[in-house]
Amino acid sequence: MNQPDLTANRFSPGTFTPDPRPTTRAAMLAAQTRLELILLLRNGEQLLLTMFIPITLLVGLTLLPFGGLGEDRVDKIVPGVMMVAVMSTAFTGQAIAVGFDRRYGALKRLGATPLPRWGIIAGKSAAVLIVVVLQAILLGAIGVGLGWRPDAPGLLLGAVVIALGTATFAAMGLLLGGTLKAEIVLALANILWFVMLGIASVVFAADDLHVAVNVLARLVPSGALAVTLEHALRSSVDWFGLAVLAVWGVVSGCLAARWFRFE
Repeated sequence: MNQPDLTANRFSPGTFTPDPRPTTRAAMLAAQTRLELILLLRNGEQLLLTMFIPITLLVGLTLLPFGGLGEDRVDKIVPGVMMVAVMSTAFTGQAIAVGFDRRYGALKRLGATPLPRWGIIAGKSAAVLIVVVLQAILLGAIGVGLGWRPDAPGLLLGAVVIALGTATFAAMGLLLGGTLKAEIVLALANILWFVMLGIASVVFAADDLHVAVNVLARLVPSGALAVTLEHALRSSVDWFGLAVLAVWGVVSGCLAARWFRFE
């Protein structure tokens, strides 16, 4: 009986030769996005901001007898609640998460890996965008159950406005979370959330505002997004609101790129 030659090379030369090199940019971005998405969905406070509060607002404002919203109240409430969801996820949640990642050294450690700076920021932004898409689908489905009936062009325009609003608030969140201490970010992000929610509520609920007050309120990102999204879901374009969101997004993004710190 023939015995096998244990000293023979069973593999072709070079099979196990080390080949150290970075993976592709797409793979790095996908891995970072997946990590950030898991962290977002596992965080109870984030889920409270991104899911429970918007859903409670949508159901409560639609079913409870609040005045001043007209007969087709759900048509006004859905875009307003979607604005709250976008602001909560892209701005408040993003700013707090980035601030505490810096405090605990998570961003500093990521900066020491082959993952480039743009990959860290892009991964966080992509995870936020995915959560916002899930929010929009869930809130839209609940809205339909409550009697909301948008048309196809309105949904398409609404998606564009939500994407722009998400980019704007994400840039603002990165600017805030990437420049200030975590404790300051936590307090300031929540204060700004309430302030912007109050401003948007004034524009959203009142139909007889003075022109100057209306314009000033719509110069704030939350007011601009609330009104622009309401127009979009009715198949009309609010160019003023789009311009305001674009300016806020570009300015915040440029400042974040310049001043963002990883530690």
